[in-house]
Amino acid sequence: MDERIRRAVGVEPAWVVGGALRDELLGREVVDVDVACAEPELAARLYSRFAGGAVFPLSERHGAWRVAFRTGKTVDFTPLHGETIEEDLATRDFTVNAMARPLEGDGLVDPWGGEADLAAARLRAVGPAIFEDDPLRLLRAVRLEDELGFVLDEETEALARASAGRAAEPAGERILGELERLSPAGFRRADALGLLEPLGGSFAGLDRVDLVDTPGFVLVAVFGEGLLRFPVSNDLRRLARILLTAERPPDDSPREIYRFRRRTEPWALSALAYLGATDLYEAVRTARVAEPPDPLLRGEDVLELGLEPGPEVGRLLELVAEERAAGTIATRDEALDLVRRELR
Repeated sequence: MDERIRRAVGVEPAWVVGGALRDELLGREVVDVDVACAEPELAARLYSRFAGGAVFPLSERHGAWRVAFRTGKTVDFTPLHGETIEEDLATRDFTVNAMARPLEGDGLVDPWGGEADLAAARLRAVGPAIFEDDPLRLLRAVRLEDELGFVLDEETEALARASAGRAAEPAGERILGELERLSPAGFRRADALGLLEPLGGSFAGLDRVDLVDTPGFVLVAVFGEGLLRFPVSNDLRRLARILLTAERPPDDSPREIYRFRRRTEPWALSALAYLGATDLYEAVRTARVAEPPDPLLRGEDVLELGLEPGPEVGRLLELVAEERAAGTIATRDEALDLVRRELR
């Protein structure tokens, strides 16, 4: 354990808890460390001073503080819930997340049998109120199954199905944080448990497409226009708009492929996948490879022909680019002749 965490916590008892301990026991890389202690804010500020990183409140309601690093790693300091670590662990979601190890010492505190569930690749609720206490745990259950290769035990799965209608209750940013980490198989599982319908999604959107490796593509395929109800990033919003408005090219001619790429790049292949038009993949790839690095004409070339600055310049340059892609012109002189004819 980072000695600077020990120094930040001081002499008060503190424990490494939750996913950090789970991942350590599984032999996985530990990215996010969670420390339960008496004074989270003070510990976080001291640790930030010792180790660098940005310190900020993670949850004002729960009194949790985070120190985040540019590498993507985080250290969270959270208050103990109850008077003992056992009482704190009783408030957690799944047994594999309800274990603790003291910062000073090597003993494992495991009142709910989390270590045995790790060995069995089993995801089991700490208590029957798990999803009532925090409905986000419904999606977290699917995400943990997905990421860890675990399976919900029978009783926990029954609890999830009974609570599925509450999946949309948490704040949008919390829901999105879990959805963004799901694989297509994870979405299939969420659908099977009845979680997608309350969120306005459907796995049918994935059944009809050939998946491509574009961040956010699966979210658009599952939620369609409904994705924009969530607080998505500007890049994901732009991707969604492009996919949702894309239309299949009428044919695979260079002209039509150019027009399609003009509307959909840099996600032309994703748009084809969304449309189910995978037969046009090769035409787009060929057009990308063949695309010249420099244009035949620039704005100043058109202005030298006597045109005033304005939208018409852009239209003419676009015309030249399309005709070049279609193969009707190939040289600068041919491009200038085309522009002159347009200006007559």
